[in-house]
Amino acid sequence: RLIAEGIAGNPDLQIAFLRIKESQAYYLQSGAALLPTLGANANAIATTGSSAIQYQFGLSSSWEADIWGKLTSSKRASFATLLQTEAVARAVQTNLVASIANYYYLLLALDQQLAITQQTVNNWDTTVQTMKALKIAARVTEAAVVQSEAQRYAAEVTIPDLKQHIKETENALSILLGKPPSGIHRDFLQTERTITVLEAGVPAQLLSNRPDVQQAEQNFRYYFELTNVARAYFYPSLTITASTGLVNPGDLVASIAAGLTQPIFNQRRNKTRLEVAKAQQQKALLNFQNTLLAAGKEVSDAMSLYQTAIEKISIRANQL
Repeated sequence: RLIAEGIAGNPDLQIAFLRIKESQAYYLQSGAALLPTLGANANAIATTGSSAIQYQFGLSSSWEADIWGKLTSSKRASFATLLQTEAVARAVQTNLVASIANYYYLLLALDQQLAITQQTVNNWDTTVQTMKALKIAARVTEAAVVQSEAQRYAAEVTIPDLKQHIKETENALSILLGKPPSGIHRDFLQTERTITVLEAGVPAQLLSNRPDVQQAEQNFRYYFELTNVARAYFYPSLTITASTGLVNPGDLVASIAAGLTQPIFNQRRNKTRLEVAKAQQQKALLNFQNTLLAAGKEVSDAMSLYQTAIEKISIRANQL
């Protein structure tokens, strides 16, 4: 229930979802760049020395032929950004779910610790009374009585700290749920059951499902496509322009033109753009590799820690 409430109300997750909408809008815009543009215009021209006013109404359209794939690569880059923001949102949601679960189990443990501490104080009350009775019977000295009282107060003094820790944990969990600090309804630690078998699947498949790995992969894909875009700037671009209009008193005018633009010298902009794109692509690749290695370490550590915890549970049970 708390996890569902957190997914619905956590502000950070809502921000991540809004970033997905932004990326979707940019992706749709990049796809529209492959289509021609269409515009309308209207003019009124007055000539000096003449009372006649000439009116012009027209439509104009322009379309750039994607010969070298520059616009297509830009669209693919936008799509990679969209997938990247979706992976970021899944990472935020994964961390949110884990944090809610951690805080919940921490609250259960603190509740149990508080109950044990309160029972310990009650036990020490009985011990103090016993020691006082033994002193009256001349079996122990006054020092033994005072020492038992000190042990009793040493246990009691931890209760305020435990209550403060519980309050702070409840407040932290409330913030994750997207609501003001308040109490958290919860069960008891004794009612929880430990999962005895953890199905992780094939390690490579487990890593490929991690949002941070997917994010790094799509980031590399984004810069890969931008390198293609930068390379396409070296080739000529073909633009077709058409216009038609109605000129007062009723003359129809239409024209169509095609233009071919080839960069010759533009202060090294194209070469710099390509060199920077290649460097960014290489950095994205190295970041992807580093993320993959770090994710593998985290998965290995987590699986080992889980197995260690299972082993400790049986030993602790024997100790109890």
